[in-house]
Amino acid sequence: MIDLQGKKFWGYRRPDGRVGIRNHVLILPTITCATKVANQITELVQGTVSFVHQHGCAQVGVDYDQTFRTYVGMGCNPNVYAVIVVGLGCETHQARSVYKEIEKTGKPVKLVSIQDHGGTLDAIAEGAKHAVQFVQEASMLQKELCDFSELTIGTECGGSDACSGLSANPAVGYVSDEIVKLEGTVILAETTELIGAEHLLANRAKNSHIAKRVYEVIDQMEARSVLMGVDIRSGNPSPGNVKGGLSSLEEKSLGAANKAGTSTLNEIIEYAETPSEKGLVWMDTPGHDIEQLTGMVAGGAQLVLFTTGRGTPTGSPIAPVIKITTNSPIFEKMKENMDVNAGTVIEGTETIEEVGERLLTEIAAVSSGKLTKAEILGQHDFGIWRIGPTF
Repeated sequence: MIDLQGKKFWGYRRPDGRVGIRNHVLILPTITCATKVANQITELVQGTVSFVHQHGCAQVGVDYDQTFRTYVGMGCNPNVYAVIVVGLGCETHQARSVYKEIEKTGKPVKLVSIQDHGGTLDAIAEGAKHAVQFVQEASMLQKELCDFSELTIGTECGGSDACSGLSANPAVGYVSDEIVKLEGTVILAETTELIGAEHLLANRAKNSHIAKRVYEVIDQMEARSVLMGVDIRSGNPSPGNVKGGLSSLEEKSLGAANKAGTSTLNEIIEYAETPSEKGLVWMDTPGHDIEQLTGMVAGGAQLVLFTTGRGTPTGSPIAPVIKITTNSPIFEKMKENMDVNAGTVIEGTETIEEVGERLLTEIAAVSSGKLTKAEILGQHDFGIWRIGPTF
């Protein structure tokens, strides 16, 4: 039974003290060459998840570090009970290094190397043996009643429209404030889509250092565009945003910033970095839906609130994503993808606060085991923000 009045949920306590709202066994490929083996293991063993990517080799410097941090963060996320790290053997991102970092959490973890095990078929067999054991162990784990203070919630808007800043985003902002009051953590992301609203966040910064960092992070994002010799506004707002009624990046940003509510901004963290502070945290990510979703989950978010006005089916392999529509027509049109309709605010049948309370109820239900539409459809999207060339 879900305790909605006391804002509690049933979760899985991990060895490092954090709480998971899912109990996955993750098959984690550290190189694109290993994604086939990882997927074959998931096809053989029910209860496992994995993802496909094109990373893991010929990366250097900060780009290498960020990809490595993302791999480790996915394995360390509390929604994961156990991990099988799958590598090729000769890649830049060595599977053994990822394995050692995940091992520090105390969760079960095994290492499989395609070259060391003599090829694809033997690596699949070895990984499947470990996976069967881990899935059985995971099935025996008992849930315990947990407070909302144990939650780290990511926030995201994709396929925004003219209603986003009026309905779904403010409703998520209401939820953000409530989670902060309950001593939980909320991650604001999408730096690209905060350009033009940075002064609002700087005014809410915990101290002058954080306020200064707000402007630095925005300047760095714009500088990347200048370095390429392009205008960042040529791709943002997207054609779908414009068709949905948004006229400029600044207008989009003012709506997107509403997801952060009114709480104090306590910290600004790098992509895929775990927050060191509770409350409202800003993760520096691009606006690309899947890349920023992956960054927040790798940073420890157990659940993501995703608002959309155009309709976006995006999901994550290890974290439930609650899809919230900004208008009723898109909810009716894409019911198999969408979880909550905030279009009632536009229609005048509900207030922002009432939709926010419905979202809190949905968070409690999903955190206790209710599957989101993206989970049911197996929408396992994954992408890492690359910040350097491949050599």
